[in-house]
Amino acid sequence: MANPLEEMYDYEKWATNALLLVGGLLFGGVALNVLGIENPLTDFLYQYYLDPIIGESSSDVGYNTINTLTYAALLGLFALALAAWLRRLGIDPSDATILALVPYVFWAAFGEVVEDAGMFDATLELYFVSPGIHFQTAVWVVIAGAAGYRIANSGSVAEEELGTRVDSAATLLIGLQIVIYYLSIDSGSLASSEGFNALPMALFGITAFLLPTLLKGCLTSFTPVQRSVCLVGLGGSLVLFGALCSYAATFPDDLTLWPLAVVIGLPAVLAYKMHQIGLPAASQLAERGFVAGILPPSMTEDEYEELESPDKDLIESLRNKAVMASPAVYLAVSGQLLDGLATGIGIQEFGYVEKHLLSAEIIETFGTAYAFTGIKLVLGALIWYVFARLNFEHRQQHLRILIAVVILAVGMAPGLRDVGRLALGV
Repeated sequence: MANPLEEMYDYEKWATNALLLVGGLLFGGVALNVLGIENPLTDFLYQYYLDPIIGESSSDVGYNTINTLTYAALLGLFALALAAWLRRLGIDPSDATILALVPYVFWAAFGEVVEDAGMFDATLELYFVSPGIHFQTAVWVVIAGAAGYRIANSGSVAEEELGTRVDSAATLLIGLQIVIYYLSIDSGSLASSEGFNALPMALFGITAFLLPTLLKGCLTSFTPVQRSVCLVGLGGSLVLFGALCSYAATFPDDLTLWPLAVVIGLPAVLAYKMHQIGLPAASQLAERGFVAGILPPSMTEDEYEELESPDKDLIESLRNKAVMASPAVYLAVSGQLLDGLATGIGIQEFGYVEKHLLSAEIIETFGTAYAFTGIKLVLGALIWYVFARLNFEHRQQHLRILIAVVILAVGMAPGLRDVGRLALGV
């Protein structure tokens, strides 16, 4: 095989080394600050990265040109490096992995809104603002995935016993989230105030804890890793959503529900329609053992371009529609629309202010926030086109997944946060 699965691309090696370097610089800068040693590295880190994060928890600042570009670069490097390690671990690179990760998009958004509502105490506030929220999300994914991976590779275990062990591990991790987050909320000023309605938190907390049992007969097509990751993400999302419901029950007069119907409803319809349009073409390719945009094992992009065969003709005739059935595409595209609608409505109808530099520049240029909605629609179409035309080598399937997840993280997640704030009036 020309490109063995265990072999890393040069760009994956560079990305890994770059992340290690960044981690070393960050550790060094913070360590020097703790030791009280003045140096330009520490000053730079705190001025452009750490102080804005601290400020965001109270004043919703946080972004400047330097840290915005840095976060974008680090996100790309992280995707490139992680793809290699997921491949080496043998993690399933199918679309099921994307679906297993989707709950964390909601988890991150709900967590940020809980922080925006001032429900956490001071110990957790900083972990629910950007970029800390992204690292925290990654930690839960890694822990849940590691638990599922360890169980799956623990030896000869019956299929039923395997599922039971995964569900037990997921239950423990969901319980841990309940303890961490609800204790922080209980110590916060809002929960301590008179009239706070904690009943929704209690009900959703119980539901989250029982979720692996309630879904015992579901998710059967998932691998143990996917099942563990998905359950922990779903349970955590319910935990944080319960906190938001308690806030809504405490301040019912502040609720505005119509943005939820528009911002979530329209993208949901778009995602459904894309999936329905693409499903027949994707199914036709699947019957022949093909997935649009993914090359057969050991075949390179150059070899595919030079290939002349009926199979290639079939792929090329169906790929534009077939990719629409993939969650990597229909979720990424609908997520862009969701973010665009949330931003447009939030600024134009509710008087919110855009804090991301590029988005703010677009809005200022066109004079209306709904121009940003239009730009997001165009971006969504571009995402579909890129996925329709790109060919990922067999060992690049994990990169394909991570690209989709990154797009969701920077599109759907902020949109969900924005519409959550609109609905609750925070």
